[in-house]
Amino acid sequence: MKQKKNWSVLLGAAFLMATSAVGPGFLTQTTVFTQALGASFGFVILISVILDIGVQLNVWRVIAVSQKRAQDIANTVLPGLGLFISALIVLGGLAFNIGNIGGAGLGFNVLFGVSAELGAAVAAAIAIAVFLVREAGKVMDRFAQIMGLLMILLIVYVAVTSAPPVGAAVASTFVPAEVDVIAIVTLVGGTVGGYITFAGGHRLLDAGIKGEDALPQVNTSAVSGITVASIIRIFLFLAALGVVSQGLALDAKNPPASVFQLAAGTVGYKLFGVVMLSAAITSVIGAAYTSVSFLKSFHKSIAQNENWLIIAFIVVSTLIFVTIGKPVRLLILAGALNGLILPITLGTILVAAYSKRVMGTTYRHPVLLTIFGVLVVLVMALMGGYTLIEQLPQLFA
Repeated sequence: MKQKKNWSVLLGAAFLMATSAVGPGFLTQTTVFTQALGASFGFVILISVILDIGVQLNVWRVIAVSQKRAQDIANTVLPGLGLFISALIVLGGLAFNIGNIGGAGLGFNVLFGVSAELGAAVAAAIAIAVFLVREAGKVMDRFAQIMGLLMILLIVYVAVTSAPPVGAAVASTFVPAEVDVIAIVTLVGGTVGGYITFAGGHRLLDAGIKGEDALPQVNTSAVSGITVASIIRIFLFLAALGVVSQGLALDAKNPPASVFQLAAGTVGYKLFGVVMLSAAITSVIGAAYTSVSFLKSFHKSIAQNENWLIIAFIVVSTLIFVTIGKPVRLLILAGALNGLILPITLGTILVAAYSKRVMGTTYRHPVLLTIFGVLVVLVMALMGGYTLIEQLPQLFA
């Protein structure tokens, strides 16, 4: 019975991480890069998957062994650093959640023709309902699993319908005609950046899966999360590649919707609505849960009222979207900050991995994971800094 319960939590954490990553931005990002790079985008996916696994294993293992949340680890490494990281995560999570709420509204608009604002309110109500249940953690796990599997099935159907050149995609994955470093960095940041990095790790900690003895389970859950997100990415890539290879033009205003519609007609367009809705609601839940988990250490009352704070987080995100709309400048800044959050948080985790104050005296962090981690920190810091410098003038224009 115990093993069955553990598997439920492990898969729940994996799907929470994966579905947090697969939001409206993920769908658009994958489609746009496929349109630009064609079959060579397969190579970008391959490299990003390897880097993603390295990031998640580093972070989740250190959280499990230290038995501390990321902000507490950071404060142990350097007093005050945890508060700074928490502020970045929460502000970034709120900004992106406004976009997630908007994506959910778009999903309802496609399915039922209602306004995006009304759809957003309904989606928020569904997300809030998850946290009104007594055992919200278990409901969240199961909801993420069901929505994740639904997205995979629908995207696989559209990929098959679009008849992509699979042979060319496989060949270009290993021998690309073009390599786009910015695309790799964007994918890594979009899959394991910001709050997403910690979604599954914090969920496992809350569920009591921690300590060195739990590392095999932690490894399995981390790799499973990246695998689920990657399966969705790969089949969405194949669906888009099939459409692009036929010389069909995608609608610049909504590229992923174009892929579904051009591949499977009106039915495909409705399926896009289901996928967008599933991706957006699960991202709303993941962003709210993980963002609030970064505040739990600062006062007992926060931990005691966690679900109500999560609900408040969702309500605020929805009100901003409904009353103001998607705040473009805020989202631009959040996107730039997201590129910087990963190197700061992952860098902190790597330092902590070799700190006896954090990890104890018996744990030895794998050298290969450290090398992967340092590589990601350096690349993401350079690209995140470049993006921030490029976009800051637009914020004050």
